[in-house]
Amino acid sequence: MTTTRPNGSLYTKIENKIATVEFGHPASNSFPSELLERLANEFDSLSTNDEVAIIVLKSEGNRAFCAGASFDELVAITDLEDGKKFFSGFANVINAMRKCSKLILGRVQGKTVGGGVGLAAACDYVLATEHASIKLSEFTIGIGPFVIAPAVKRKVGISGLSELTLDATNWKNAYWAKEKGLYARVFETIEELDKEVELFSEKLASYNPEALDEMKKALWIGTENWDNLLIERAETSGKLVLSDFTKKALAKFKK
Repeated sequence: MTTTRPNGSLYTKIENKIATVEFGHPASNSFPSELLERLANEFDSLSTNDEVAIIVLKSEGNRAFCAGASFDELVAITDLEDGKKFFSGFANVINAMRKCSKLILGRVQGKTVGGGVGLAAACDYVLATEHASIKLSEFTIGIGPFVIAPAVKRKVGISGLSELTLDATNWKNAYWAKEKGLYARVFETIEELDKEVELFSEKLASYNPEALDEMKKALWIGTENWDNLLIERAETSGKLVLSDFTKKALAKFKK
């Protein structure tokens, strides 16, 4: 069952030191700005929660994992300030995930596009199904995946980022994503995925919490400038979305 709420849903369940954070939206689990803000705040809150050792990030349903940022909000942007604010949504979530003291295990059950790829890349370890294809389609509407690029590059390298960004109309399958390092393991079914997510998260939660905390810090060394970098990238995207090229491209999708 998936949510019908226009601003999406976000639920967190804490059990046996594992916090399962589940987001949803009726438009293929895409993110309006309000939901992105709530998710960033949730990571900040869980970071200081002593009852939590591990976080599992998942989305509702058995189809798309995440369709990126809200398209309705994208087409409504009319000035640079709004554009920068819109694209800062995923910047703030990625930075919250980066700075969160808990390791984050991603559960990716289906296709993911744009900002959703950035979300997966910002997880510390990702398990997926073979239906979890990925695509960065931003070039097709005249912008680029500038905000999420550092997170994606960190996982798949510059060659993988180039291939994803420039080949903007084609999906890369889950095994490509695994080969490049975005996914750790790929399963045939959601049932197999969920079983492994449960077993693996329980195993991680049983380890020394101080060791987990130190490992989280070690994994993200070299990203200390992202607070500024990702917001600068958001401004770049905010400018591009106001270009004549992008306005014409988006006009084709308006209802």
